Amino acid sequence: MGKYDELAKDIVKNVGGKENVAGLVHCITRLRFTLKDEGKASDEVLKAMNGVVTVMKSGGQYQVVIGNHVAEVYDDVCAVLGMKEDSAAPAEPKKGKLLDRAIDVVSGIFQPILGIMAACGMLKGFNTLFATLGLYTTTSGIYLIINAAGDALFNFLPLFLGYTAAKKFNLKPMLGLAIGAALCYPAIQSSALSAAGEPLYTLFEGTMFASPVYMDFLGLPVIAVDYTGTVIPVILSVWFASKCEKFFNRIVPELVKFFFVPMLTLLITLPVTLMLLGPIATFGSTLISEFTLTIRSFSPLVAGAIVGLTWQILVIFGMHWGFIPVYINNVMTLGYDNVMMPFFACTFATSAVVLAIFFKTKDKKLKEMAIPNFISGIFGVTEPAIYGILLPLKKPFIISCIAGGIGGAFYGYFNFRKFILGGMGIFELPNMMNPDGSMGNIIVALVGIAISMAVGFVLTMVFYRDPEKAVETAQSTDVASQQTPAIETEKMVIASPVKGKAIALSEVQDEAFSTGVLGQGAAIIPEDDTIYAPADGTIATMFPTGHAIGMLTDTGVEILIHVGMDTVQLDGKGFEPLVQSGDTVKKGQKLLKFDRKLIEEAGYSLTTPVIITNSDDYAAITPANIGTVNAGDPLLTLS
Repeated sequence: MGKYDELAKDIVKNVGGKENVAGLVHCITRLRFTLKDEGKASDEVLKAMNGVVTVMKSGGQYQVVIGNHVAEVYDDVCAVLGMKEDSAAPAEPKKGKLLDRAIDVVSGIFQPILGIMAACGMLKGFNTLFATLGLYTTTSGIYLIINAAGDALFNFLPLFLGYTAAKKFNLKPMLGLAIGAALCYPAIQSSALSAAGEPLYTLFEGTMFASPVYMDFLGLPVIAVDYTGTVIPVILSVWFASKCEKFFNRIVPELVKFFFVPMLTLLITLPVTLMLLGPIATFGSTLISEFTLTIRSFSPLVAGAIVGLTWQILVIFGMHWGFIPVYINNVMTLGYDNVMMPFFACTFATSAVVLAIFFKTKDKKLKEMAIPNFISGIFGVTEPAIYGILLPLKKPFIISCIAGGIGGAFYGYFNFRKFILGGMGIFELPNMMNPDGSMGNIIVALVGIAISMAVGFVLTMVFYRDPEKAVETAQSTDVASQQTPAIETEKMVIASPVKGKAIALSEVQDEAFSTGVLGQGAAIIPEDDTIYAPADGTIATMFPTGHAIGMLTDTGVEILIHVGMDTVQLDGKGFEPLVQSGDTVKKGQKLLKFDRKLIEEAGYSLTTPVIITNSDDYAAITPANIGTVNAGDPLLTLS
């Protein structure tokens, strides 16, 4: 049994069980599930678990934010699922919006190597630092061995990405490795070809895409490109190979499929890659580099401010993954990145805001959270601070974005760069040392850190105030004893959304409801086929399957109406939504029609819980009726 075995079991249960998990990967702080049906996951239950920071949905992934110990939790979750690490990644991208699919593909390919990439980058950075300080020379054995350990991944990056991309695109992983190795094969690299003699001719001469041709393939030109250390060509190549493999699997006889399918896949994929996909990706990289340089030539300060201001928002929605290839591309093609690097300010702005909260808050729990999150942020992992402290408090999150924007503007103006991939937080600093050993860029880095932290700390100290609950709990008992008796809170009544028999929530045959972990409330066994609005408010969520409705009343009550047990498995059959998410509704308005007979014949219970999901905001939630109720009759009383 692992250290987090119980947590792992609870997580798997509340993402819908083993059968609902199509794949799983993890990044630095999050378990990233690919679920067959996200409607089966219990968001609120997961969010309330000890050991879970929050739940996010982005890029086609169901993300359970754990924190710094995510790798250990991941191992235990894989054990519960019966998955090995190599089989945990989702087989293919989920369908959905183009942006979501793109983010899902990029994150799925890069996540498995992020840890080793950070480690290798740190080795390279420290090696450069120690050699610059004169601890050893660049020709010494220690330098060469450490450099080999740090540089191997980046030099042979297509091999690693070939493997991870193959898993993402449902290609046999060994085929992905073979493609990556072929792209790194010395005899076809541009450096080797140029050393062999003069080019036959040059394509697109006189443009930014000018490309020498040293050889042809059946009379077609093969553009000389150095693919070592590149990203996009191998991803495109593996994607194309996955299509080829599927095609050949359909037409090749079973008797010879074992070796003929990979042979034909490689035979088609590599020429197409070298003559078409690779050059197109290279030309695209050239365009990206020119585009990013053009933006910076317009206003480096504004460009840096925008990156610093928006980076954490991108992280929250998982959209930052779409920019990682740009960052890697810049380092590989230009020798440095100066476009994305202003995000470096956000790490330290966030840490400083958390530190200021530690000094200002009177809330004991908040103080306990602040110091570990501050340390984590300094080391480059800010998500626990963002999700655990800043976002729930709102204003500190805005302050951290502002401080990040100011630091980013400074970095943009002074052309702050990173020369070596890898590292996180303070461990990135060695990778920012100029290749010639000069310290100018490091000084810019340190000054930017100081500015970001100073702005974040000061703004938080000036503008942050503890939430009302924290102030109240910090009151001393003698002051509390002098207070006048509290005025009784006005009671609110939530009406029954459907005619039927009202029962206690504890009688529901589903622990997620009966135990109250989703919130307090009651349940109804319907005798009618229409759900009505139990109060004035807004439809927060109308589930795509129609079986559940989330509502926010005008008085701030969050209500979940869940028609039947496990009816999500009907995939919308028998449900007819009459409103949609975002609609404003009045009490008594029809929200949903459902087919009671169809649901019962399918073997599902009609018991319909009515849950107050923000139950903690109320002192008491009591049933107003047990027994027969009509739609519109009082069901719950909140005080």
